[in-house]
Amino acid sequence: MNHRNTLYSILDLALVSEGQSLQHTFTNTLALAQSAEKSGYTRYWLAEHHNSENIGSSATSILIGYVAQGTQSVRVGSGGIMLPNHSPLIIAEQFGTLASLYPNRIDLGLGRAPGTDRETAEAIRADFMQASQMFPKELESIQTYFSADNKNAKVRATVAEGVEVPIYVLGSSTDSAHLAAKKGLPYAFASHFATTHLWNALDIYRSTFQPSATLKEPYVITGINVIIAETDAAAQRLSTSLIQLIYGLFTGKRQAVQPPTDMTPYFEQILQHPQVQQMLKYSFIGSKATVKAQVQEFMEQTQADELIVVTNIYDIDDRIRSYELFAEIMQELT
Repeated sequence: MNHRNTLYSILDLALVSEGQSLQHTFTNTLALAQSAEKSGYTRYWLAEHHNSENIGSSATSILIGYVAQGTQSVRVGSGGIMLPNHSPLIIAEQFGTLASLYPNRIDLGLGRAPGTDRETAEAIRADFMQASQMFPKELESIQTYFSADNKNAKVRATVAEGVEVPIYVLGSSTDSAHLAAKKGLPYAFASHFATTHLWNALDIYRSTFQPSATLKEPYVITGINVIIAETDAAAQRLSTSLIQLIYGLFTGKRQAVQPPTDMTPYFEQILQHPQVQQMLKYSFIGSKATVKAQVQEFMEQTQADELIVVTNIYDIDDRIRSYELFAEIMQELT
């Protein structure tokens, strides 16, 4: 039994499934958030991605407002806003506005990656490469815009000044761990797909953490993939949609999320590829009992303060059920 009061949250990409419109996708996003709120999830984050027909969360700030409007208590935020794509001033204004509309419920997770391919990143911002190198400075700019002390500056985000919006550093490398520790900010590691540097990053963050006005001790969020169904076989079948997503990612043949099929030798062969195995290292797929044992071990190993869960499957009812079962697991373990 793990006696840590480990929180649990959702990271969503507003997945577009085959045969569904964007309107249907966004309706499903809200339905999932409402279910998550009932199941005791702490936060519901949306990830910024661009130029991908199977991901609907490109206008991330707008979707955050839509989800916050349709829920009552769950925290809603970005997992994350890819800061090099944006002006820090504009992001401060957007999230300051959101936090005024939905007080004490909005999170601002910030990442350095583009969330897209190179050509699209350059279409979003011609100086993207330079901007990515400016990430630490631009993070500081956002903090300044949210500060009540900025009211005498020449450049102000007036709707953000003094507004409470917690900032989280997102990362998939040790660079982000150093930055989060130096700034004394909570750290969310993308171990649901970037597994290689997890342990080094957590060690760096915890060992070099410097307390700040907002955070006195390190706070770690780790990402995991979870697919839970009534039986192991049923969960494995649902996972074939995820396998097809990953195959499309590696081959460049991206398409809407495909319906699940039987776990054929073809899918098993894809799963044996070293890159796929590395990417899915922290993926827990099976019945509730199977996943519970895996999650408990992961919690004991990482000592994470919070788990943020990704469930990339085709059908919204299956997704909601999987998240309900995961909430039951967390309530039993903590």
